[in-house]
Amino acid sequence: MAIVVCENVKKTYEVGKVLVPALRGVNLTINEGEFTAIAGPSGSGKSTLLNMIGALDVPTAGKVTVAGMDLRTKSATELSCLRRDRIGFVFQAYNLIPVLTAVENVEFILMIRGVSAGERRARSLAILKRVGLADMAHRRPNELSGGQQQRVAVARAIVSRPQLILADEPTANLDSKTSAGLIDLMLELNESEKMTFVFSSHDQLVMKRSHRLLILKDGQIVEDNQQNAA
Repeated sequence: MAIVVCENVKKTYEVGKVLVPALRGVNLTINEGEFTAIAGPSGSGKSTLLNMIGALDVPTAGKVTVAGMDLRTKSATELSCLRRDRIGFVFQAYNLIPVLTAVENVEFILMIRGVSAGERRARSLAILKRVGLADMAHRRPNELSGGQQQRVAVARAIVSRPQLILADEPTANLDSKTSAGLIDLMLELNESEKMTFVFSSHDQLVMKRSHRLLILKDGQIVEDNQQNAA
């Protein structure tokens, strides 16, 4: 069943008086349970496409449907609820809250969703254990390595059990060993929890391990390859 459908999605930015096309008519369907990477050179539109799917930005033209919802028809409040309840985000820069501990960062999304203090603490600690950070739960981000911070970010993204995880260059700041461990973790979650993962990346490791590889060039999908499918 399709969880993401993009129909002729275009995005043009105004830079001063110049119009810069970022997406030039993207057509794409992503089904539930996929582990898909979107690759391409810098400036190809990878992050822009992810932002469209995540309802973080609005297309100039075209239609994006996520979990059956036509994003064009939704209010800002409805889009906020979609991001909160259905989508988990993993960013290149981690985006952890510096004054909160690892477990408090993971808990934050559950607090916003109104989960009770006891349940959100239990769920957050369980997720941190799963990502190998049980003994780091009470450390703040500046007391963690880059790889540990990214695992906290993954834990935060998955703790609410969203249907869709969007990861923008999640391994960009990590060494190869840490990157491999992070990809293994996300593959395990994809297989055991049936979570749908969509990455933007130019990391060869991510590209090789993904089940589906989309190549974006000049704002258009030029290749769509199935690979390593389970």
